[in-house]
Amino acid sequence: MLRHILLASLAAPALLVGGCMGTQNRGVESVHQPVVDRASYALDLATRGGMLAPGEDYRLAGWMQGMHVGFGDRIAIDDPGDAAPGAHEQVAGVVARYGLLLSTDTPVTAAPVAPGVVRVVVSRMRAGVPGCPDWSRDSSTELDQHTSSNYGCAVNANLAAMVARPEDLVHGVDAGSVVDPALTSKAIDNYRKRPATGATGTLPATGGK
Repeated sequence: MLRHILLASLAAPALLVGGCMGTQNRGVESVHQPVVDRASYALDLATRGGMLAPGEDYRLAGWMQGMHVGFGDRIAIDDPGDAAPGAHEQVAGVVARYGLLLSTDTPVTAAPVAPGVVRVVVSRMRAGVPGCPDWSRDSSTELDQHTSSNYGCAVNANLAAMVARPEDLVHGVDAGSVVDPALTSKAIDNYRKRPATGATGTLPATGGK
């Protein structure tokens, strides 16, 4: 019996320390916030006479198909000095098949572009919440008034998964160039002009027939 008491007394400090471990958060703002990662993929295409060299457009199409290019991806051309304007139009035609437009914002790549080459860069962003789900803290023995270690994981993870353009989580988007006041007020205007449902009299009851 004495042996069991000694073992229990030795294990008690370890249990107390274990109860204090885990994510600590004594505020109301979640420590689990969305993180946006950006990755850039580049393909160098040979040019000839200001146009893409024969067969390069097919190589570009196959590369983009393998990349599963789609909405949210940014595609730009890195061509110092605009030495091949015809190649730009050819690349834009391939990109248009995916319902996308060429971006004027070209990211910086590691290696310089060689003469006689244009570089197509696909920038892709992904948003996620690292460390979720987080059940590192035992809320049943919470004596320090810490928020649950998993607090905010569901909301922020869903926000990161549903946002169409992950970069908007970083710097937002300027609504001035995409919002038409006449269009946004159309629904309100229709609602105000529509006659009330009871203005034309009551309808005969048809229940039970």
